[in-house]
Amino acid sequence: MPGTLYLIGTPIGNLSDFSPRAVETLSSVDFIAAEDTRVTLKLLNHFDIHKPLVSYYEHNKYASGEKIVQRILAGESCGLVTDAGMPAVSDPGEDIVRMCMDQGIPVTTIPGPTALITALVLSGLPTGRFCFEGFLSTNNKSRREHLEELQNEARTMIFYEAPHKLRKTLSDLKEAFGDDRRISLCRELTKLHEEVLPFSLSEAVRYYEEHDPKGEYVLILEGRPEESDPILSEEEALALVAKYRAEGRSLKESCKLASSQSGYSKNELYALATSK
Repeated sequence: MPGTLYLIGTPIGNLSDFSPRAVETLSSVDFIAAEDTRVTLKLLNHFDIHKPLVSYYEHNKYASGEKIVQRILAGESCGLVTDAGMPAVSDPGEDIVRMCMDQGIPVTTIPGPTALITALVLSGLPTGRFCFEGFLSTNNKSRREHLEELQNEARTMIFYEAPHKLRKTLSDLKEAFGDDRRISLCRELTKLHEEVLPFSLSEAVRYYEEHDPKGEYVLILEGRPEESDPILSEEEALALVAKYRAEGRSLKESCKLASSQSGYSKNELYALATSK
């Protein structure tokens, strides 16, 4: 009989958030697969847990994942953890879950802290419908295409970002969604210096021109407001399209970018631009 893969949530900051069930499970499995064994070892030492550790992260997920699956098939049980939060959310844990399911290996979870939900409920933005977008690509073309796909997204959007990339990301969000779109920047969640900063996108850009980003960020971005009267006149909206065209963008792309800032849909702008 195969063993079991346990997905175990770990603290995102405060160690007191580690559940008794998580401690019990990690103490009982045969081995633990960790994103960074050095980080996990500190957690295990704090709770006096002594189990063999194996490395499982983005750059070794195929080779290491296959070995982990083979050990579970042979009857061992494995606890999968990430450095902070729930494994398999925006990390390679999703791949090993799929591999285990393909092999008929039981997979279960020990729920725990997760940064995206923690930030969402602290943001002050609508929580009824939301979408998780993870990290934006560092490739400019892929990043631009990703943001374009979200131009008309009405749900609250959640992004992760590293401090050294935050200024560029805020600038890109401002360009894609306009000056006035609301955003909450959440950092150091559950830690001593937890901070939630509610801004408009233009305010956020100005704030971080004067302050250095510190810590890992969760960005909670307001979805597109309900349809209302256009913010700009037809002439002003078309001038915005022309500005993006002058930057070398296609007409279709220019209409998408101008949409959130003008109050017109991208299709309305395209029709206006092609009828002139």
